[in-house]
Amino acid sequence: MAGPCAMAALRARRGAVRGLCRSLSGKNEYDLLVIGGGSGGLACAKEAAQFGRKVAVLDYVDPSPQGTTWGLGGTCVNVGCIPKKLMHQAALLGSALKDAPHYGWNVAHPVHHSWSVMAQAVQNYVKSLNWGHRVQLQDKKVKYLNMKGSFCDPHTVRGLTKAGKETIVTADNIVIATGGRPKYPTHIAGALQYGITSDDLFWLKESPGKTLIVGASYVSLECAGFLTGIGLDTAVMMRSIPLRGFDQQMASLVTEHMESYGTKFLKRCFPTKVEKLESNRLQVTWKNTDLGTEETDSFDTVMWAVGRAPDTKTLNLERVGVKTNSETGKIIVDASEATSVPHIYAIGDITEGRPELTPTAIAAGKLLAQRLCGHSSELMDYDSVPTTVFTPLEYGCVGLSEEAAVQRHGADNVEMVCLREREQRILGLHFIGPNAGEVIQGFALGIKCGATYPQLMKTVGIHPTCAEEVTKLHITKRSGLDATVTGC
Repeated sequence: MAGPCAMAALRARRGAVRGLCRSLSGKNEYDLLVIGGGSGGLACAKEAAQFGRKVAVLDYVDPSPQGTTWGLGGTCVNVGCIPKKLMHQAALLGSALKDAPHYGWNVAHPVHHSWSVMAQAVQNYVKSLNWGHRVQLQDKKVKYLNMKGSFCDPHTVRGLTKAGKETIVTADNIVIATGGRPKYPTHIAGALQYGITSDDLFWLKESPGKTLIVGASYVSLECAGFLTGIGLDTAVMMRSIPLRGFDQQMASLVTEHMESYGTKFLKRCFPTKVEKLESNRLQVTWKNTDLGTEETDSFDTVMWAVGRAPDTKTLNLERVGVKTNSETGKIIVDASEATSVPHIYAIGDITEGRPELTPTAIAAGKLLAQRLCGHSSELMDYDSVPTTVFTPLEYGCVGLSEEAAVQRHGADNVEMVCLREREQRILGLHFIGPNAGEVIQGFALGIKCGATYPQLMKTVGIHPTCAEEVTKLHITKRSGLDATVTGC
């Protein structure tokens, strides 16, 4: 007997685009179906529901290779921004304890950190957010289906529960918001068998101990930063440059600071195999490209932070003709988030050429819902989106990196990541220091509004703050002057 998807394909071949569970009138069950319960998908679903539309959300988390699972809310809530920021805060508190005696506080030393206490608190908080999302969907009358979705036709999706139960869902419009998952370097022996990723780190019950993090992404540096900060022996192995895509002068300052505070960096190195010793420790073998040598060391935990891949494998995109980038696997969309198939849209990390950031996915999801419901024609503006890397000394930025500015406008036309001509419009602003995200958030508004260098110089700083240094940027690389701050 033909399965639901086979039957749908047969009907499509006959020229019918009706789903299997539609009424005789051909009416779809929902106005909008969102596949993926992360930040973008939930924002889109709730916004559409507020306009009185009938909405459903399909969300399902495949276990990581190490068996880790989590609840509703996507990467940010469960294995990204939220637990990362909480563990970053734990490390900052540890640094504050070290500073406290210099301010007159009598703190008993040595100070010990308990991973299990921190992890339990973080995990409990994440679970409360999972529950909050469930309640919000219920309050807004959004149908939540804990199922893995795959397309049957452009209006029909097959949902499959963990127990294998099938449900067919039909909708006028479908939004794909399934996000991404960490990559494993499967060509490295033992990588998949013995390594973990950020999908697992935040849900560990016991301390990861001596840890090797492979990769130089922001995920790698953020995790290495808080692991070092809570007292763990931590090393970062990076094959080339840190924070690719970010301003490289700032990236170097970030890694230099981390190195000075105890994080080890194995530069120009790449792993070749991971083996489990009788002691249960993991022995990693790697090559040092600078020295041309092979080296080994043992660790309690090996974490891969070598990039993320879009979670599209089970969606059956080929069946309905949704086009993807063959190199990245991401879905190709236009300015309105529309895919190559009418009535199918995509938002967030799964889309090609978009910043992989929670707030952009949320904003794009809301605007898409407003357009689909006929309440707005506004498109998402992806220019000058601010972001922050939560390393021990935080790095916040908005706009272009120096490298990107030079590439776009030419070296002679750029100074201090501003245009040199006419009004000297600011192209990018980069800040390293405490609370960098809080600092950049405010300046991001000005840059979004077209702020210029002279306007910045007329802005009075708040003293004494770290943020006021931005208003005192009068020394450039081209001038050759010493930029060291010596006083007010």
